[in-house]
Amino acid sequence: MRRRDFIKIIPGLVAAYPLPARAQQLKRRIGVVIARLESDPVAQAEIAALLDNLRQLGWTEGNIQIEYRFPGSDIERIRADVTEIVGLHPEVIVAHSTPVNLALKRVNPTIPVVFVNVTDPMGSGLVDNLARPKNNITGFSNYDSELAIGDKWVETLKAIDRRIERVATVFNPQTAPYAQVFLRSIEATQKLFTVTTVAMPIHDVVEIEHAIPNFASTPNGGLIVVPDAFALNNRKSIISLAAKYHVPAIYPFKLFVTSGGLVSYGVDDIDIFRRAASYVDLILNGKKPSDLPVQQPIKYELTINSTTAKALGLTIPDKLLALADAVIE
Repeated sequence: MRRRDFIKIIPGLVAAYPLPARAQQLKRRIGVVIARLESDPVAQAEIAALLDNLRQLGWTEGNIQIEYRFPGSDIERIRADVTEIVGLHPEVIVAHSTPVNLALKRVNPTIPVVFVNVTDPMGSGLVDNLARPKNNITGFSNYDSELAIGDKWVETLKAIDRRIERVATVFNPQTAPYAQVFLRSIEATQKLFTVTTVAMPIHDVVEIEHAIPNFASTPNGGLIVVPDAFALNNRKSIISLAAKYHVPAIYPFKLFVTSGGLVSYGVDDIDIFRRAASYVDLILNGKKPSDLPVQQPIKYELTINSTTAKALGLTIPDKLLALADAVIE
């Protein structure tokens, strides 16, 4: 065979019999930004849920590469980490919390985003239609804007402690810009449950340490902690102060109760990450975010910590215990 003919044949041989290095499938890149610290067991549980379902859908370390960022609830760090992830040009980004997604929207007009645990995605300006979101963002909400969940929170607190006359709603304005949605829902319960409701905005741990004792200085008060990355990341401080000053508190996720909180009513935070894997799979297989409707919560769970109730001198009514999805002894 002449040298010139051999050179002409080489491309065909390579295509038919690729070298081992060429035979390896190029890994698809995914970005994941979670508004937690990497050391938080909750963050690890959320990642595990996401990865578990991705594996079931055929996505493993062999065909995907995941870039993680854990900015916590620090707004400046969130912006920096989001910008860095976008600069890596992943094919899809899984973005946790409203602040992370708002930061993404400002710097990312094209990369598909699957949001998780976002409250009020329409009111926050992330999408303009739940059924057919435009542009590059869709995902899984942790709150149904048409459900008056404030009723349930106040009703549950009153069922646990009939003496409650004042209810304070805890949130960080920076990480919960949607707080007014919950405040309106909670305020609407004042006449029905004979309570006075107030907002308790907190910006840092120092404010937590002053706000809760100040509120507890007047008896017969209760706390509502809304879904908020800052509150979750500082759950130990909130829970311990509520216990120290004997203030009944209701939380948005079960993980608060497993950490020693009194009661929670809300969605399964971990399950939302698990469900998000289905949208990542669809996008990697060619679907556009605009073709995927925003998913609302499919179930709310009531969890009660009976040990904490006893420590507060409270007796949980049998009727409420019967309704609970989980009771922690």
